[in-house]
Amino acid sequence: MGRELAPGLGQARQLIDADLPAALELCAADPVGSVLAYCRLLTAAESGLAASGGQAWGFPADGPLEAVCWAGANLVPVVPPWLTPRRREEAYAAFASMARSRGRRSSSVVGRASAVLGVWNHLDGAWGPAREIRPEQPSLVISSPPAVEPDPEVRLSLPEELGTLLPACVSMFVEEVGYSPLSASSSGYERRVLQLITEGRSYARIDGGGDGRRGTVVFKAEVGALVPQVAQLQGVWVTPSRRGEGLAAPGVAAVVDAALATHAPLVSLYVNAYNSRALAAYERVGFVREGTYATVMF
Repeated sequence: MGRELAPGLGQARQLIDADLPAALELCAADPVGSVLAYCRLLTAAESGLAASGGQAWGFPADGPLEAVCWAGANLVPVVPPWLTPRRREEAYAAFASMARSRGRRSSSVVGRASAVLGVWNHLDGAWGPAREIRPEQPSLVISSPPAVEPDPEVRLSLPEELGTLLPACVSMFVEEVGYSPLSASSSGYERRVLQLITEGRSYARIDGGGDGRRGTVVFKAEVGALVPQVAQLQGVWVTPSRRGEGLAAPGVAAVVDAALATHAPLVSLYVNAYNSRALAAYERVGFVREGTYATVMF
């Protein structure tokens, strides 16, 4: 079981719309580490928290915000490293207490490794058991032109290509997460893929199409999380039959080029530490490590 909140430790509170400017300011201090929560909070600032599809929690319960946590499809704690060790521990415990009181509604806990594992230390058992814990996911960034030649065949996906792209997105998800995203809500996942396409955040190389024929997705990636400072790449995938041909690095380079030109001055991603092939490809493109993410999956 997760540890109970110790007497004397601080409490968290559910945020309201008036709290969002302070929450956004806190996220902006670490945009790479907070981007998954930051982008949700930006959306909430436009539409209101009631229409955001999630909740925002703040620590402490009274006074200026020191840490925030987004609670939606994913639980994303943002606990600044400049807080004292005891204060960070209080924030982890407070967010875990909020999560326990509401029951598990998230498919994962994800974000900076220190915050994710700190919250999970208090939450383990109450939301468990975890299906998988990935404690070491290097967080990589690039802000300059890629070091390899971009693949000229990688381009923005088109709305009319949804039927071609969706199976590739599902295959990537199953490979990475272990179950189909269509098992819970096929229409919800399809809407998300289409949203990224229509917002100009979905990139693919599709070979062999035209003349009424459906092409084959050879490479794809999305800007899955976007804030003014950072574009986070997600869903990087090469079709299994073409792996080993050196398509990943040029494909990612093409997406980096486009993202730096149209989305944000910095591109980030995180990758499993055991995925040595992906790490090598990203390093060839010019990504450098800036920290560590972690994911607890249910």
